[in-house]
This record gives sequence, C-alpha cells and structure tokens, in this order.
Amino acid sequence: MRAWVLLSAVLWYLTGAGGRRSSERTSKGFIYGKPGHPVKLYVKLHHHSPVLVCMDFRRAKKETVDPTYIWIGPNEKPLTGNNQINITKTGKLMVKDFLEALSGLYTCTLSYKTVKAETQEETIVKQRYDFMIFAYREPDYSYQMAVRFTTKSCEGRYNDLLFRVLKKILDNLISDLSCHVIEPSYKCHFVKIPKHGLIHELFIAFQVNPFAPGWKGACNDSADCEDITNHNILQARDRIEEFFRSQAYIYYHNFNKTIPAMHFVDHSFQVVRMDSCRPGFGKNEGLHSNCASCCVACSPGTFSPDVDVTCQNCVSVRIYGAKSCT
Repeated sequence: MRAWVLLSAVLWYLTGAGGRRSSERTSKGFIYGKPGHPVKLYVKLHHHSPVLVCMDFRRAKKETVDPTYIWIGPNEKPLTGNNQINITKTGKLMVKDFLEALSGLYTCTLSYKTVKAETQEETIVKQRYDFMIFAYREPDYSYQMAVRFTTKSCEGRYNDLLFRVLKKILDNLISDLSCHVIEPSYKCHFVKIPKHGLIHELFIAFQVNPFAPGWKGACNDSADCEDITNHNILQARDRIEEFFRSQAYIYYHNFNKTIPAMHFVDHSFQVVRMDSCRPGFGKNEGLHSNCASCCVACSPGTFSPDVDVTCQNCVSVRIYGAKSCT
C-alpha cells in the first residue's frame, strides 16, 4: 500500500474515533609551485593527488639546463619512488591512495644552470617550492525535518498514536536506503490563524540519518562510503518530501473538500541539512577557505574523537588526523 494512502487511512480513523580541490590546477591537471608562496591543495581520502610540478608556470615555459629535483616529504625526509609515491625524471610528483597521515608540507628544490653564451660560464640556480597538502573527505549528511498536523485537542491518546504511526511509515519508506528516523519529538500548540479562531496543531520534529542498523552492508567494500551514504540520504530526503507533498494533495483534492480534523498542514514541511565529520576530521572555514565544506584531516595540535564538525585543540598531538588527545 502506498505510504500516503496508509497515513490517510489512519488519519481518517483517528478523526472518526476522536572535490580534489585547488585553484592552481592547469588544463592538464598539473599543479605548479609558486616561489615564496606555499600552494595549498586538498586530496580526497583514498584518491590520487594531482600531479605536482617542481617548477613554477613561468619557468616551465622556458628552457631549463641540467635540472635536478629533490622532493622532501612531511616527515622531512627525501621522497623516493615506491608503490605510493610516483616521481618522474622531470620532477613531477603524484601520491597514490592518499591518507590523512600523508598530509603536510611537501617541498621540492629545483636546481638548474644558466650558461653565458659568450664565455660558457655556468651558474647554478636553486628555487624552492612548497605544497601544503591536506587529506579530506566529504561530510556525512543528515537532515533535520519539521512538519505540522492539525488535531482536535492537545489531550488524548490520538496525538501520540499519529506520531508513532507517522514515524513507522517514514522508516518503512526509507528502510531500503539504510536510512532511518531518529530523535523524533512533538509538541501540541494553540495556533491563531488569520481570519480564523484558535486551532490545535502538532509540531513534529525528527532527524533522518543514513546509519540505520546494517548500514555498512550498503557500502559494498567501498573506501569512500560517505559517497554512498550521502547518495542514499538524498534519496531519503526526496522520498519524504514527496510523501508530504502527496499529503497536501490528497486532502485538498481527493476528499471533496472534506478535510479530517487531523491532517497535514500544507507548506509546513521544513528541512535543513546537518553535516558531521568522521573522527580525525573537521571543518575549519578560516584555515581551509578553499575547501570550506570539506571535512579536512585535523592538523597537528588538534583532534576529533567523534562525529563532531570541528577539531578540538590538543597541544600534545603531532600528527594529522588524530582521533584522540595523547
């Protein structure tokens, strides 16, 4: 039975009863250095970094004689090629399967020669380029929702029955998406409607969350499961919005203008997205303005032990992505 039909039947019964992100990327996807200015960029967790070029864009357009490149990683040790670090002969660096622990300062020193044509005199020139790379992941979405229903009275058991039936219908509506309704609540108020008298209304609030029991089964061993859970919660939001839109239609079009005493208040549906970050990640619009909506790995000196949206201070932390203050 369609969910809106089921709720309608209950109401009639009750009435009757009572992004890699960086602004330095070129058309080829290369990120060039900037002399004297660290280039800040963000790499999604478990994805490959863009290609970092040990050269600025102006120098790359010129002839470079006998260039050599030395890359230093966040641990202040020289980088060498391996299964995760790819360094080309022309000084380009790419980090594969980027993790929060790989965040930090990557420094490259370019050395090359200038040769005077008249004397063949050689001069060695060195230039340093800094790249600040941060691991990030998308925030986990949930939705805070609110609706209103008219009721005959603020007293009696029918308000509670409507509340419980509505929650069950919404849970069934989104259960296949591994989403569920949490923290439901309601209050009954007297409302003065313009050109009408006082009426009783139930103000109902609840949160829709993508982590119903067994939600990890929907991940299909994906490392970026927030992509899947966020996709599911968006579908859940759309289904619930359509459900309440159907409520308005059925009452104002399908019942010959006879509206039950308990019914959905048209245009009362409200929804607000709530973001949270996984442990070890947080948002910081001031520090990460180019990735303000991202959950970025907590920097040294901070940590995040739970699904809060910000990292907390802890002077003893020396790593990126800390989940505890130790």
